[in-house]
Formats: sequence, structure tokens, C-alpha cells
Amino acid sequence: MMCFVIMFMDDTDKELTYDHLASGLKLALEKDKTALDADRLQNYTGPQLRQLLNWPRPLPIEEERVRLLHEVGMELERSFGGEAANLVKSAGNSAATLIELITRHFPGFRDHSLYKGHQVFLYKRAQIFVADLWGAFKGQNYGEFHDINSITIFADYIVPAVLRELGILKYGSNLSCSIDSNSEIVPGSEEEVEIRACSVYAVEKMRELINKKFGKQLLSIDIDLWLWSCGVQNMALSHHRTLSIYY
Repeated sequence: MMCFVIMFMDDTDKELTYDHLASGLKLALEKDKTALDADRLQNYTGPQLRQLLNWPRPLPIEEERVRLLHEVGMELERSFGGEAANLVKSAGNSAATLIELITRHFPGFRDHSLYKGHQVFLYKRAQIFVADLWGAFKGQNYGEFHDINSITIFADYIVPAVLRELGILKYGSNLSCSIDSNSEIVPGSEEEVEIRACSVYAVEKMRELINKKFGKQLLSIDIDLWLWSCGVQNMALSHHRTLSIYY
């Protein structure tokens, strides 16, 4: 059994955390192993999703979450025999191929924006699906990818906040004021794309520097985990706020 679901984060409900969503899904599967089967995903309603996650009130952008669950369930059934495992097998142990398959078949994972006439592809949730498989299976079986080093960091809002705190990212005065005053940054705006894309670029430069100075080959996944862990331990960090399905 392998789960391929939509579990994206935003912070419009301060009490709804990643850990709450993850523990809710884990508990749901422990109670009912078919809870996330493709045919079930196609039929969830908002109240049923809340019950699944053991959440007492409407979720942020709940209708969109439900729509994306339906999308995943229908496409898994139509193209992969209702099994996420078949999706993974069809990638032939290639992380890049699996990301391409995910973004081709599931529009809700097409995390890209137009920036000054150029299309920028970030694919945060498609990449984190691959990384989670790699981590959960310890690089074996469904988690074996010969090109796992092609995965970048998972650009959302926590990692940029840590990079800013470390002085690696520096924002202009207007953007700094917007973030520090908790103003919303429009999804797909130049500011949002710059924050996320510059975070990816900064970590790739960190990888190069670590390799050059210490001779140590790190994966972007490793650096992302360290930065993300620092961020969740210091939730007082100011971070950009964007209501998006791609985080």
C-alpha cells in the first residue's frame, strides 16, 4: 500500500500544523487501510476530509483540497490501475522521470509561474513526494532513485525564512516590510517567485561551497531537512504568507 495524496500547508489557521495533518493521516490509515485508496479519494467531501484528519472546523481552502483529492483519485484509477505504486514503478528508478510523470498526470502538482517572460518550475510537492519515498524506503525498493541528487530543496515559506535569518537571503525594504507586517504575498507574483527561486539557488551554491571547502557531497534534500528543522523550532521567524496549493 502506498499513499499519494494532497497534503499542502498554509498558515491561515495557526493551529493547523504539518504534524497535525501527518498524524491525522497516519491515524486514519491505522483505522482503515483503504482510507486513501483511489476510489475513496474520488468521493471525499469537505466534512469527510475533516473527519479523516480529526479536525474540528473547515480547513483553509477546503474546497480546493477536496477537488485535488478527487483529481488524484481519478487519475490514479484511469492511468495507474488505482495504485500509486504503479506510478512509482513506471518511473524506472528515476526521480526526474517520476516528477515528470506526476506533473504530467496531476495538474495540481504543476507548480510553475511566469516570471518576466520566463517560465519558472519549482515543483515543491512533486519533489517532496520523491524525497519522502527515498527516505521512507531508505533508498531501496520504491525509494531507489539513481538520480536522487537531481532533487532541489522544497521551496515553500520556512526555508526562505531561515535563509533570511542566516543572512544568506536579503530582501529589499518593501518586501521586508510586507513580510514583517504579515501582509499577504500574492501567489505567482514576482516577489513570491523570487523568494522561492532564490532559495533554491542559494542552497545549490551552499552545496557547491561545502563540497569545495570540505570535500563533502551533500544532497539538497539533506540541507533542506536541516534548514526546515531549524525553522520549525523557531516559529517566531517572520516568513512570507501566500495562500497557495503548492506549499
